Amino acid sequence: MEEKYQRYAVALKALSDVNRLFILDYLVDGEQCACKILEQLKITQPTLSHHMKILCDNGIVRARRDGKWMHYSINQEVFMELKNFLEQFVSGKA
Repeated sequence: MEEKYQRYAVALKALSDVNRLFILDYLVDGEQCACKILEQLKITQPTLSHHMKILCDNGIVRARRDGKWMHYSINQEVFMELKNFLEQFVSGKA
């Protein structure tokens, strides 16, 4: 049981950054190229790579290489699992 809570804690920690939340909000519309995310965030490529590594390592975002560019999309399954976990606190079943 502790392993499950550890996964949730790591995922929630990964979500606790303004830039990463912006990235996720941008990805809600579907898969995006790293170049488009860079344009929207106005950050450096190494900074974007840092944020994307955290999101990908936790399974929150999926990455796909297309030539020299990376394309990113939200991993819906992870968010459904987090949603189900968090809903129990709203419904009082925690």
